[in-house]
Amino acid sequence: MEKKKVTIPQVCHGHSRPVVDLFYSPITPDGFFLISASKDSHPMLRNGETGDWIGTFEGHKGAVWSSCLDNNALRAASASADFSAKLWDALTGDVLHSFEHKHIVRACAFSEDTKLLLTGGFEKILRVFDMNRLDAPPTEVDKSPGSIRTLTWLHSDQTILSSCTDIGGVRLWDVRSGKIVQTLETKSPVTSAEVSQDGRYITTADGSTVKFWDANHFGLVKSYDMPCNIESASLEPKSGEKFVAGGEDMWVRVFDFYTGEEIGCNKGHHGPVHCVRFTPTGLSYASGSEDGTIRIWQTTPANPEENEASSRRVKHSVDEVSKKIEGFHINKEGKTAEKPSDT
Repeated sequence: MEKKKVTIPQVCHGHSRPVVDLFYSPITPDGFFLISASKDSHPMLRNGETGDWIGTFEGHKGAVWSSCLDNNALRAASASADFSAKLWDALTGDVLHSFEHKHIVRACAFSEDTKLLLTGGFEKILRVFDMNRLDAPPTEVDKSPGSIRTLTWLHSDQTILSSCTDIGGVRLWDVRSGKIVQTLETKSPVTSAEVSQDGRYITTADGSTVKFWDANHFGLVKSYDMPCNIESASLEPKSGEKFVAGGEDMWVRVFDFYTGEEIGCNKGHHGPVHCVRFTPTGLSYASGSEDGTIRIWQTTPANPEENEASSRRVKHSVDEVSKKIEGFHINKEGKTAEKPSDT
């Protein structure tokens, strides 16, 4: 039997409490970027390729449950337990706007054209904010059947996907009518929903199952039972031949998409894994954990030629991203001494 190669991750410290959400930007002229949400109330921006810290967004007074970047990585958004969602300048770290809610906000997502921001949470209301009219009241989509856990856009912003904290299934909403047009049935609440980079698949994690759905016809394509309860799963974006999953056993596992066979197991976290996401290049993936760290794992151990090419890419990416680091500042005045709320 061939001995499995051990993958040594890049460990990214900085958060003082659990990391609960990770989001990679698409590839931009300056490279790609990673934003993380944490219960410490401070989302962090990093170079997506190296994991190097760029800046910290300060201003929330409660746990941040979700964060995302627009397609150009120029603006960021975050959803928090302090009853607000915030829009940030990703170049300077400044708050551009705060969208007040009446309860905990659990999820946020920019539309593909970056003109809209979607939010949802304990109010069971999906709100769509116009990024060109920040003070305008949001469009409210029909009430969700449960507290909202995850949100994402589909079909060139014509469809919204949502899952609930307390009931199973993924609901598909027609943006024009504001109504649920279909439900992807699952036994347990869906804790992670991701649309593949090519728009073909929806990857969901519910209980101890990872499922893949046809993103156009909504049929179930694959369903695999996992070794433990899984909180997050992500499909490799280029070949689509493998996926990663992480959950309560603290390990980040790699599986074959076609057979469901486990082909890798990465150990290193000291607490349950709350989120996993592939980079847009597919060359690595990140995991965020209860232990407060982000770990970036290479998809396959590189040979010398690949290492040399990767080093050139990293150097170029670091040179480019230094422009962002020079402009980013940390807002000391907005920092609160109170312990952030978990809920």
